[in-house]
Amino acid sequence: MTTPRLKLLERARPEIMAMQPYSSARMEAGQATIMLNANESPWAPPGDDDCGLNRYPDPQPKALRMRLADLYGVAAEQVLVGRGSDEAIDLLVRAFCREGRDTILISPPTFGMYAVAARTQGAAVIEAPLAADFAVDADALLAKVTDSTRLVFVCTPNNPTGALVPLPTVERLATALRDRALVVVDEAYLEFAGDAPSATGLLDRYDNVAVLRTLSKAYALAGARVGTLIAHADVVALLRRIQAPYPVPAPCADAALAALSAQGIAQARERIAILRGERERLARALPSARGVLAVYPSAANFLCVRFADAQAAYRALLAAGIVVRDVGRYPQLADCLRITIGTPQENAALLGALGLREAVA
Repeated sequence: MTTPRLKLLERARPEIMAMQPYSSARMEAGQATIMLNANESPWAPPGDDDCGLNRYPDPQPKALRMRLADLYGVAAEQVLVGRGSDEAIDLLVRAFCREGRDTILISPPTFGMYAVAARTQGAAVIEAPLAADFAVDADALLAKVTDSTRLVFVCTPNNPTGALVPLPTVERLATALRDRALVVVDEAYLEFAGDAPSATGLLDRYDNVAVLRTLSKAYALAGARVGTLIAHADVVALLRRIQAPYPVPAPCADAALAALSAQGIAQARERIAILRGERERLARALPSARGVLAVYPSAANFLCVRFADAQAAYRALLAAGIVVRDVGRYPQLADCLRITIGTPQENAALLGALGLREAVA
């Protein structure tokens, strides 16, 4: 008896469904102990302390994949490990969007890589802007869906606004778009949102939901580039057809496993608690700074702040050796700066540079 194919895959590119995927040498190695199939060097490089860097890594490191599945409460076959969330975004667009024919749907202002990946692939980007309070307008978004829509991206907490998208809103989208489009929920900052539930809780009921997670933020591994896509096993298998043969370098996988050890998770939780406390501290203090017009509520590890003159504030901070992100180019965010929450000492320096020295003391 054959397992029925996921109906959503009818919306994927047919040429990718039909292609013969690349089979890497490491995938074919099995239990062999003498590796003569990958044209690798038989000797380790200088400084390699039993890391095996002369050998290609596992395409999907088993120990890491299992650990991530445990961390996010899903099955290992629902997990795709890659080079940060950016790779997963690119893979999704390449797998589902035909050039000049298919579209993605986003709600700006939001993370810019969704549009970059789509336009690189030649897919059109349809926009359903956020409401004035930066909430996702589900009615407006669904009204923009057409037969060409393949992917709907929802970023929660949203980057660069910090606003959280309620899970019922995500579920409404998944219900309305079942068998029509994949709802991609980007949860890169969810660890900073307290007890906000993950969209992974919808996977058992909605096979058209995919969730993006990353170790770059809460687990301090931005330099290792380890991200995870969590979705129906058939979607994961589809993306593996077009993923690079060896996406996760062995040292990066090792770093991720260390970060996800019991000690690493405990440390991450301690630091998350500090950053959440500092976020609230800055949110209370910044409205008193000269030229600050608004500090928007944030569930992420940053604040979006509107200034009377954002460029002047940016220059003043830069003169103090502090760089923040100018997000004024995004719709609805003119004169806004995105300020990452740093250490207590870094945040004190930020407040001081904005003329709040008494508040710091």
